Amino acid sequence: MSFFDDDEPRTTRTSPRKPVASAVGPGTDPQQLMVRRLIAAGVGLLVIIILVFGIKGCLNSRKEQALKDYNRDVASLVQESNTTAEDFFSALTTGGTSPIEVQSQINQLRQRATTERRQAENISPPGDMKPAQRSLLLALGVIEEAMGKVAERIPGALSTDSATAEPAVIAVATEMRAFLAADVVYTRRTLALIDQVLKDNDIGGQTIQRSRFLPNDGWLDPPIVARRIHADAGRGAGADASARPATAGTHGHGLIAVTVGNVTLAAGADASNRIPASSNLTFNVKIANQGENPETDVRVRVSITPQRGGKPITAQKTVDQTTAGNEVTVPVALAQSPPIGAATVKVEVRKVTGEVNTTNNSQEYPAIFDR
Repeated sequence: MSFFDDDEPRTTRTSPRKPVASAVGPGTDPQQLMVRRLIAAGVGLLVIIILVFGIKGCLNSRKEQALKDYNRDVASLVQESNTTAEDFFSALTTGGTSPIEVQSQINQLRQRATTERRQAENISPPGDMKPAQRSLLLALGVIEEAMGKVAERIPGALSTDSATAEPAVIAVATEMRAFLAADVVYTRRTLALIDQVLKDNDIGGQTIQRSRFLPNDGWLDPPIVARRIHADAGRGAGADASARPATAGTHGHGLIAVTVGNVTLAAGADASNRIPASSNLTFNVKIANQGENPETDVRVRVSITPQRGGKPITAQKTVDQTTAGNEVTVPVALAQSPPIGAATVKVEVRKVTGEVNTTNNSQEYPAIFDR
């Protein structure tokens, strides 16, 4: 070995690379690749369809539930309003110890009606139910307003002064048309529209609440209203004897006598009828049914007109029925003390259906009211 052998460059030997083995098996078939892509596309489309129908199903389910909820909310509210109306008519027919107490009861019921109307305003109707909602608010608002107007008129209707009672009774009967209108609006619009929307959306098995705001049509007739609310002085309100057919035979009454306490009134210019002017003065009027038929709703009226001027005092009492050939004494109480001094007292039994001769139906008496 030479001393310089280590300085010679070394030769690097590179091993030849092994050839990369080709993939085992046959090459990819283009047709098979196309099938795979179609399958993948079909699966994707199916997923999209499922999502679309799933979302639509959820939306339909939510819409159906919203419509059912609205119908349920309206049903609950109308049930409450029906009860309020029922209590309203009960308060009118049962009455209280005074006209002011009856008025207070009706005002309380009006507050309930106000609360129900506000509850209706807080209902959020689905889009399809908005027309029904507008009609509902109209019906409940009409009831609320009518109750308030009846409350205003009740003290006058229950007055013993027929001049005050009769127009007030007519006003009360007029307000009853509002309850009828509310029933019509609710039935023809709210109820009908709710029913139609439920049918359009194939929603069955639902109960739609009906209204009964006005109990019956008798409340539209002033004489019937007067009888039901015990407004004796107002029972001639709206009555037109000539408009009703009369039964066969004669009809009518005659005035027999009038007493006030121990005083029997005498007619004529020379008569002197001195009457104590107390606050609870009652005229006892004896009348006779001089016809051949029984008569109903016979009105007996007393009017006092001061000679020195002033508004007349009028009181009226209604007899449910008189029988042919019989007499009856009708107590007619004044609502206030008559003025001190001279006055004219007029007493009359009002004409009934079929009555022809009315010459003996009334009489005027000179009187002096003193303490």
